[in-house]
Amino acid sequence: MAGFSVQRYAPERSAWGRLTARDSVVRRLDWPLLGSAIALSLIGSILVYSATRGRDSLTHGDPYYFLFRHALNTGIGFALMVGTIWLGHRTLRGAVPVLYGLSVLLVMAVLTPLGATVNGAHAWILLPGGFSLQPSEFTKITIILGMAMLLAARVDAGDQPHPDHRTVAKALGLAALPMIVVMGMPDLGSVMVMVVIVLGVLLASGASNRWIFGLLGAGTAGAVAIWQLGLLDDYQIARFAAFANPALDPAGVGYNTNQARIAIGSGGLSGTGLFQGTQTTGQFVPEQQTDFVFTVAGEELGFLGAGLILVLLGIILWRACRIARETTELYGTIVAAGIIAWFAFQAFENIGMTLGIMPVAGLPLPFVSYGGSSMFAIWVAIGLLQSIRVQRPITA
Repeated sequence: MAGFSVQRYAPERSAWGRLTARDSVVRRLDWPLLGSAIALSLIGSILVYSATRGRDSLTHGDPYYFLFRHALNTGIGFALMVGTIWLGHRTLRGAVPVLYGLSVLLVMAVLTPLGATVNGAHAWILLPGGFSLQPSEFTKITIILGMAMLLAARVDAGDQPHPDHRTVAKALGLAALPMIVVMGMPDLGSVMVMVVIVLGVLLASGASNRWIFGLLGAGTAGAVAIWQLGLLDDYQIARFAAFANPALDPAGVGYNTNQARIAIGSGGLSGTGLFQGTQTTGQFVPEQQTDFVFTVAGEELGFLGAGLILVLLGIILWRACRIARETTELYGTIVAAGIIAWFAFQAFENIGMTLGIMPVAGLPLPFVSYGGSSMFAIWVAIGLLQSIRVQRPITA
């Protein structure tokens, strides 16, 4: 990467071992990043409650059922973030082979009798107590860490200025294995996110542009081949057809998108008022607490409330870009870049599908949508970003 400088580090210490009166871990945290993530999670709690409080078939008669679980998921996610900061991203670098192996095993376990199908995707593992696990969410993290470990190893050691072709090929092979398994579930939305992550990681690593253009070409050819060979499930084909022609079967495959646009459009500038949205209280929008949670904000909080969500997401991406730029190790830069690509694309896809400008892909809105696996993974990612910032070399 042009202009990238390598700095030799002293033997690694835990982030918490740096606590001093002058320069504590707490003081070195990126507070705008953390505050925005917390604010989004709080907004998400309100929106999830609004979307589910009147749906007795989902809540079993308890209007606070999803609110409690969303708050619990957020609390566990926050604890995972603290644990990630405590361990440090460089400590986790040494554990990448184990973490990657576990994530691949979990993804493959979905294809066994342990797996369950939800909304057409056989991507879940059912757990006791009514909980479920979506391993592909954690695979996003291990792909980022694994590729970063391979691509940055010789660069951070000062042996070469950029990753060579052999190293890039190994990194792509590492990412390809879980992506192939996830594609077979099929979980097209997660695969789309992983592809964007891989591109973001390669761009940040300083790999040759030939790899970038080659992957774009291969991805285009692969998408055409998948379509022509009929490898997509019927519900996935229907979603793309509805995206290409919104007027197609408005009571069937186009129902979700049409109802989502009606909900957002009815909110106007300031919204209909919290818990007062007719589309939401009338339960016209399916999966409103998960994939279509943005419609609650658009209807009940209006353009201003929905805009606040966009601003908070923008702050997170801005601070993550700053962390990626300020770190002096390529490993940290790549990890941050992978997280940026992940958050940016997933948020764009989720909001875009509610507006009808992107196909429905079943991706949650980071920090806002209900879902334990997604919430845990994104808070671990925040912990990685904070660790990269905290463990920057301390200058005199």
